[in-house]
Order: sequence, then structure tokens, then C-alpha cells
Amino acid sequence: MTVLEVRNPGTRGVVGSYPVHGEAEVGAAVDRARVAAAWWDGIGFRERRKRLDEFRGVIARRIDELARLVSDEMGKPHGDAYLEIALVLDHLAWAGRNAPKTLGRRRTGTGALNANLGSTLEYRPLGVVGVIGPWNYPVFTPMGSIVYALAAGNAIVFKPSEYTPGVGAWLVDAFSRIVPEQPVFQLVTGDGATGAALCRAGVDKVAFTGSTATAKRVMAVCAETLTPLVAECGGKDALLVDADADLEAAADAAAWGGIANAGQSCIGVERIYAHAAVYDVFERLLIDRVSGLRAGTDPDALVGPITMPSQVDVIESHLADALAQGGRVLAGGGETVGHVVQPVLLTDVPETSAAMREETFGPTLVLRKVRDMDEAVELTNASRYHLAASVFSKRDGERIAARIRSGMVAVNSVFSFAAVASAPFGGVGESGFGRIHGEDGLREFCYAHAVVRQRFKPPLPLMTFRRTTTSEQRLARIVALVHGRT
Repeated sequence: MTVLEVRNPGTRGVVGSYPVHGEAEVGAAVDRARVAAAWWDGIGFRERRKRLDEFRGVIARRIDELARLVSDEMGKPHGDAYLEIALVLDHLAWAGRNAPKTLGRRRTGTGALNANLGSTLEYRPLGVVGVIGPWNYPVFTPMGSIVYALAAGNAIVFKPSEYTPGVGAWLVDAFSRIVPEQPVFQLVTGDGATGAALCRAGVDKVAFTGSTATAKRVMAVCAETLTPLVAECGGKDALLVDADADLEAAADAAAWGGIANAGQSCIGVERIYAHAAVYDVFERLLIDRVSGLRAGTDPDALVGPITMPSQVDVIESHLADALAQGGRVLAGGGETVGHVVQPVLLTDVPETSAAMREETFGPTLVLRKVRDMDEAVELTNASRYHLAASVFSKRDGERIAARIRSGMVAVNSVFSFAAVASAPFGGVGESGFGRIHGEDGLREFCYAHAVVRQRFKPPLPLMTFRRTTTSEQRLARIVALVHGRT
């Protein structure tokens, strides 16, 4: 069997090796998951919550160990890895606690014409969910699907990124110690071919996180078997700074939102639109924040290396294009040494530039002055990506947010919607479709199951070939009385 070698992106040292699973191995895992799913669904909400709580406890107690593994495989500083993992814990608690009331059976109304009927609705697990995870947040992002799918009663076959398979193996091993009875949560490792095999293996849904281009390929494979897909794709998120914003807070959030994790965040800040009335002050504050940042592989560096080698070329090309089209460097330099790219703040970059149109996924920020928030919203919405956005305004933040076409908006903060377990997470347009997190995230991995029963014979028999003219006349009078008045 072919072996996948994993290297630390900073040191390039080997940190692990894992098998490349093919169609046979993936298919066998899905077959095992089919049996496990029936058992896992059968133990009920209460017992699933108990197991998920135990899993949460294991992660909390061993968080340093897992954070070191994340740092080794994908390169982010240990503190950032720790924060990523910590954010998962609330989601585990929320999903287990809220699954019964979100998905459990409840009565639904039947209306005046159907008074003889009773109706119930519940959400049933799909069965086996295939999860294809990313490398940039190898714990938080795939667990956004895994946690909610498990709470709903599904079994999981997880294919982590080829850059972070060890993180996936750690999670599966920890869960299997809590749930030893059945292989409810399994791992398959490999590259894109392994992911394609998972899509074709008969899973009931695929949860994918990655680039928009890759999502289109995944979707094409899923279409072969009509396998449904939830896709969380790329972004080109904007941060809007209004005239009455807390400029210190906005500058701090812009720098962190765009450069944390070396800019490798689908919800990372890439574009900043600042109101002309406060632009000069905000620019100075943002220059100060960015100038103090340094990327490196040493423990003192607040910004880590770029994980995927090919992404370095993308970042360099976007920077070169921006400068060629008249852009200016305000802070930092964007210099590259190996996998380490230094943060850079640009301005005067035209909206036609790749740095403003395409996802850069690196430690770059582009600042632009706008006449007002109307222009800022117009420019924000002009993108083909509509994942998330941030607005800083003391008075009008929520009104501005309501006009932005995106799945999520943070007001006077960045990334906050990802931390709130009850808030659904997902994009619009080329940023994807479907939702994880919250009630929408639980239902994403279920199907609606409605049951309507006749409680007593209908006083007006209509659904029969023995229906009479008198019945039809009475129906006409009732329809006019109930609905005609509008």
C-alpha cells in the first residue's frame, strides 16, 4: 500500500506516515459504518449525549497534546492550535444537549379542513456521513460537521486532509475509547483519490470543506450517485469600518482576522473598507498593528508558515499583481523564505486585481477608503464569494450587517459567529451551501419524517371516488368561509 508522508511545513521534517486508502478500504469502512449507524441511532439521544460529553472531557484533558500535533502537522503556533481546539468544546456540549428538542418528534398543526387528522414531525439520521476535512483548522472545521452528525445519530467516515491525517487519527482514536462497541467514527487517509472513493462509496451525505474549485470536483463525483453534499468553500471576506467605529478595536480585529493562522482562514479578513471620515486615523492604527507582526517557525513568532506549498505561489502572484496595478505597501513586506510569508498591508489596489477578487489565503490585507457605508456594502457584495463579513459601527452595525449578502456577519468583532454553537455556519454563492452548527447544522444530517394519522372518520369524505355533489358543495362553502375573506 502507498504511504502518505507528512512533513512539518516549517522545518520540513517528517512528523508521520499514513496509508493511502483506496476504493476497497474506503468501501469496507462505509459498510462497517452502516451497521454501526443503526446501533448508534438505537441508543437514543440521552446515551449519545453522555458519550459526546465524555469525548469532550477527553479533548479538554488532552488539549495540549492535540495542540502540539496540530502545530507539528500544519504549522500554526501552539497558542493558536490550543484556541482552535477549545472552540470545539462548546459545540460538543451544545449539539448533545439540543439534539432532542431540535430533532425529536413533535406535533404539528393540521388546519380546519383536516381536524380529523393528527400530524407529527421528527428528523431522522441519514445513516452514514462522509466528512472530507481541511488542513487549515484540522480540528475545529471537520468537527463542525462530525459533532452535529454524531449528535443526530449518524455514523462517520472521516477523510482528513493529506497534510493533517495525524490530527484525524487522534480524534478517531479518542472517540473509539469512549465508544468501543461499534466503529461509529472511522478514519480513512489519503489524497484526492481517497476523497473521491468516499464520495462513491454509498455514504448518505458528504460534508466537504475546502476551496471552491475542489468543491466543484467533489460535487461532480457526488452527482454520479446523487449523493447530497454540504459544501463550505472559499471566501473573500470584508471588514467594514464606519465613521463612528471604535477604531482601536477595529484595527486590532482587522489585523488578527486577516493574519492569524497566517491568513489561512476561509473566514479571514482579506478586504477592508474604511469610511473616509476616519480613514487616515484608522490607517495609522492598522499600520501599527501589522508592523509589529512577524511570521516564522520559532516559538516567538506570532504568525506561522504556509501549510500547503502551492499556496505560497498564489500569495506571491496576488501580491505581484496588486503592485503591478498600482497598489502600495503600507506595512510589512510579504517577503517569502521557504514556507514563511511575512504579513503585508496594501492600499490603492484596484477592485479588478486578483488580490481583491480571488481568495488569497495568506497573511495579506488590502485597505481601501470609501465615501460611506453604502459604497462599502456595494463593494462587499460585488464579490462572487459570500461567506462572512465584519462590521465595526457603534450605531448602525446591525443595519449595515443586514444589507450584506453572506452567511454570517460579525458586528464589532471578527470570527465570533464561529464560536457561537447555536449560530449556523455556511456560505452563499461560490462560498458553498448547506449549514453546520446550530439547529440548521443538526438538521443538515437528517431527513424530515412526517407521519399523519386519521384520528376519526372525516365529517366530509372527500378523498374517495364515492364523493358526492353535496360534499363538494359543502367544501366550497367551507373554503369560501376559511380562505375567501383574504
